[in-house]
Amino acid sequence: MTFDLTEPVVPPATPVTDVPPVIEELLAPGEQEALTARIKTLLVEQDAVLVAHYYTSAALQKLAEETGGCVSDSLEMARFGHAARAKTLIVAGVRFMGETAKILNPEKRVLMPDLRAECSLDLSCPADAFSRFCDAHPDREVVVYANTSAAVKARADWMVTSSIAVKVVAHLHAQGRKLIWAPDRYLGDYVRKTTGADMLLWQGSCVVHEKFKAEGIRALTAQYADSAVLVHPESPASVIALADVVGSTTQLIRAAAELPQKTLIVATDNGIFHKMQLAAPGKTLLEAPTGGTGATCVSCAHCPWMAMNGLKGLLHVLETGANEISIDPAIGRRAVVSINRMLEFAGQAGISVAGMSGD
Repeated sequence: MTFDLTEPVVPPATPVTDVPPVIEELLAPGEQEALTARIKTLLVEQDAVLVAHYYTSAALQKLAEETGGCVSDSLEMARFGHAARAKTLIVAGVRFMGETAKILNPEKRVLMPDLRAECSLDLSCPADAFSRFCDAHPDREVVVYANTSAAVKARADWMVTSSIAVKVVAHLHAQGRKLIWAPDRYLGDYVRKTTGADMLLWQGSCVVHEKFKAEGIRALTAQYADSAVLVHPESPASVIALADVVGSTTQLIRAAAELPQKTLIVATDNGIFHKMQLAAPGKTLLEAPTGGTGATCVSCAHCPWMAMNGLKGLLHVLETGANEISIDPAIGRRAVVSINRMLEFAGQAGISVAGMSGD
């Protein structure tokens, strides 16, 4: 069975055209230390815990770990926040991660360093348009990726992470279910090809992962003969085809430590290099190329919205209480059903939830 992504089977996703430039936070000498010290004091005073995504800056990841917080994928960030006794969660990531944290922790205050931090997958799948499409196909079960808004999760039957998507879809396919998948067309294509399921794919994509180029990876592997290629399944099929390991953020970090190769070519956001290098300290990590034939950028290996998270923004929300995430309680109650359905499936299948990645 073959599938052709050049012939979308659903209306095109909402175009994401207003992509900001990647602007990393610049701090004067000694400023990082002063900001970090002040933030640590306020975290204690406000009974708050910092949870940071793998794709945020090394400074934020280090701070989260030093203060008893969490550095992980979006789902584990939310689950950690639920288990923590802190009354306030500071979520360093993008907006859907803050929403997921609030869905699973409705009783807690959830703040974010910058509410402008969006996600191209989330933006490409507005809830109203997606709901209309689902309504037009009532015979199909709706499976959505974690990188979606609370409202889209509320419309779904299942929410899945990248590490469990194949298992859930294979289970539904075995039951004869026809599916709608949103929003990432590359991850959806990978899942569809792997399982053979009947899936209608929403045509969203990640602005980072879709820029990786197969020809550039081939050139690197020729240059580094004893290397392994690690690829996130949000990447194009031509890139996935070259992978030694295809997996979620958590799975790629684990693979980096376990693979025998000393040089690793990594096709995901370069923010992961902080934790990956800690897990595999003796190895050389190379960014998968985004240049080459048809490239539209020199290096797109970092999410511009993730880069909006910084120490100054974190201090601001701790001092002011700004940027609080709120969700309509009715939407939250429906959204948690799709999340819990995945968690229950994982439990019944004996899958460790701690190892599942949200992105």
